[in-house]
Amino acid sequence: MNAQLDPIYPVSLVPPDISSYRIGNTGVDYIHQFDSGKPGPNVMISSVVHGNELCGAIAVDHMLQNDVRPMKGKLSLAFMNVDAYLSFDADNPSASRYLDEDFNRLWTKEVLKGNRDSNELRRARKVLPVLDTVDLLLDIHSMQTATTPLMMAGPLDKGCEFARKLGIPEVVVMDFGHKAGRRMREYEGFSDPESNKNALLIECGQNWEQRSADLAITASWRFLMMLGLVSEENAVAHLRTEPPFEQRIIKVSGPYTIRNSDFSFKEPYLGLEEIPSAGTVIANDGEIEVKTPYDNCVLIMPSRRQRPGDTAVRFGKYI
Repeated sequence: MNAQLDPIYPVSLVPPDISSYRIGNTGVDYIHQFDSGKPGPNVMISSVVHGNELCGAIAVDHMLQNDVRPMKGKLSLAFMNVDAYLSFDADNPSASRYLDEDFNRLWTKEVLKGNRDSNELRRARKVLPVLDTVDLLLDIHSMQTATTPLMMAGPLDKGCEFARKLGIPEVVVMDFGHKAGRRMREYEGFSDPESNKNALLIECGQNWEQRSADLAITASWRFLMMLGLVSEENAVAHLRTEPPFEQRIIKVSGPYTIRNSDFSFKEPYLGLEEIPSAGTVIANDGEIEVKTPYDNCVLIMPSRRQRPGDTAVRFGKYI
């Protein structure tokens, strides 16, 4: 699927061979957990929720190769949608985003405990017992287009504050996710304002660029350093991306969900374009004109996968 997306962005990354990580110590293949034996949070860094987003696999492989161990609490390093990742083909790299359905739209108890079946749901149900124990999550992703990296912090203040403490990347997005289903970062306590659980989803840049892998590795070490699971001295040796002078926050008002099969944008938007005037037509969805809802509207992650039911774009504003 989506072969038409590929020629614009060549594949510069080599997906690591993760076969040696299949047998973990959690009872779930491709998830490894390390327990310090000391009090502290249960932390997870997760990768390849989408099988063609290679930077997360590179970052988790890097952490495992470097024998990272927590000084307190527990650390889980996870490869998620493994079957999709193992199907990656550099000649058609978009095809392995998922096999049956989007792994990152499944994360409610109703869906996970329901009667539906797919390759992704079977894997989600296997990893669920581990995820249920996680207090703090960093979920590593990348994007279709070569645009500025984003930290997707969710709509709650606790997520935004978590992103500000991490300090990278420059742009933090307070977003509501997708109408097609909940993301893993929104699962249960992660999206409950009364819960101490918290999660971040980092979009490291274009799917197959080296700088995306560099940011994924940097974000992983900074995440563990921020939480006190590794020392600053240990982390600094692995940092590859400088933090911004300051972060900017975008609050999303909502997504536009595609209704028709002949959706098209008016311009080749890449993301973070700021449209000055409310009511500007940015796309056509069949006979529907898709317009910006307010002045100085920022376009968040306009999608090149344009199918009914998918998110075409999210609208936001700098705050």
